[in-house]
Amino acid sequence: MVRKFDFLVIGSGIAGMSFALKVAGKGKSVALICKTELAEANTYFAQGGVASVTNTLVDNFEKHIEDTMIAGDWISDRAAVEKVVRNAPAQINELINWGVDFDKNEKGEFDLHREGGHSEFRILHHKDNTGAEIQDSLIRAVQRHPNITVFEKHFAVEIITQHHLGITVTRQTPNIECYGAYILNLNTSKVETFLSKATLMATGGVGAVYKTTTNPLVATGDGIAMVYRAKGTVKDMEFIQFHPTALYHPGDRPSFLITEAMRGYGGILRTMDGKEFMQKYDPRLSLAPRDIVARAIDNEMKTRGDEHVWLDVTHKDAEETKKHFPNIYEKCLTLGIDITKDYIPVAPAAHYLCGGIKVDLDARSSIHRLYAVGECSCTGLHGGNRLASNSLIEAVVYADAAAAHSLKVIDNYEFNEQIPEWNDEGTRHNEEMVLITQSMKEVNQIMSTYVGIVRSDLRLKRAWDRLDIIYEETEDLFKRSIASKEICELRNMVNVGYLIMRQAMERKESRGLHYTIDYPKADN
Repeated sequence: MVRKFDFLVIGSGIAGMSFALKVAGKGKSVALICKTELAEANTYFAQGGVASVTNTLVDNFEKHIEDTMIAGDWISDRAAVEKVVRNAPAQINELINWGVDFDKNEKGEFDLHREGGHSEFRILHHKDNTGAEIQDSLIRAVQRHPNITVFEKHFAVEIITQHHLGITVTRQTPNIECYGAYILNLNTSKVETFLSKATLMATGGVGAVYKTTTNPLVATGDGIAMVYRAKGTVKDMEFIQFHPTALYHPGDRPSFLITEAMRGYGGILRTMDGKEFMQKYDPRLSLAPRDIVARAIDNEMKTRGDEHVWLDVTHKDAEETKKHFPNIYEKCLTLGIDITKDYIPVAPAAHYLCGGIKVDLDARSSIHRLYAVGECSCTGLHGGNRLASNSLIEAVVYADAAAAHSLKVIDNYEFNEQIPEWNDEGTRHNEEMVLITQSMKEVNQIMSTYVGIVRSDLRLKRAWDRLDIIYEETEDLFKRSIASKEICELRNMVNVGYLIMRQAMERKESRGLHYTIDYPKADN
């Protein structure tokens, strides 16, 4: 089956949906591809909020820019930082127009939070489930729009380029073009051809590559892997942000996130014997940037042989805590933890990718007619480490940029009618699902053990050798199999794991989130 749309949007988080709404509003047809259901995206699980300068009496763009550059270990692209920070207030208004309800105080002003690395209170939020509020609001807007067709339970297998016309494509090939994508319809198990004049990749992050993650398990790096296989440029994959405070409850996957706003609220990190420890690592204590806090917790756990540390808010007013963090309060209560009286067990978990598909200020990738927005993209905003709550605002600012640019050029493009249908001649064996499941667990174990918060050349080499075996097995299995979500996800996880390792091995320094015991911390 062949389907044609002006725009093909792969991914249904804040990046994909906000882009879809903007181009559909100009009368263009949009296919919105969703791997599972609209609500299952990283956006939905973002508790903290959205960073933007709104209180200009005490805050300004220069402060937000400086905070972002510091958190990024001074390797952020300053042009990208300025673009996001200066365009943030206008995009906040867009979100409000789409129905997002940010909390306000008794004066009717935004109830701003402060998080680690921010010099001012500038985080807009909706209680402790800001992402869910944004996702729900955008879903309602998307479902009402006549020009957007939503395809739930559809999984992108490959983007379509000249390669599929029998033309050899390498990383040196100029003007690689994207004509759409082959999409696996999970309802029928058939691969369909989606042709488009322009394609947007908005597939989110890579957290599911790790054993412990706060991401939904759909976050297998699909868009990044597809673009890499299509010979597109991928950058800064070594910078994986581990959230310092995921709820420690063995067996949970994904891990429940304990928002950084809880530390901004006054939460104190303690070792298992109840002692504070952040004073040993940073003068900002529990409000230091995430990479510093995550390494501190990791070090305390390894040094002491503990499985977790504590986060303590018992000294705060109980009713105020319940008001600010109702979902965290209820979740912990189901596990027998009353956060107004009991310490919360927390440990780091893979949380956010700062690198991804390299894009310019218009969100254009190195592949013509292909844009990338959100966590799967590398805009240069985050550099070596993402400043808290900068990701959601980056997604909408760059979705706006991608929409503006693509709408100017879309009428110059035509559908490529020469694209062949997907060749699905593989056979499936009963034992293959067992092999796929086991290989996924092995990838998780390799990445968490050797490519985690603290790295070394030896650990990375060991990970590389082990992943290489799985890569060969997976490619052989993919060629012999009928396309399925499971084999495609495994293939993507292996590709992404390889990219993280390779780019980590290439960086011969400790910088931002990439911390290696073999190289000293670089001077700023």
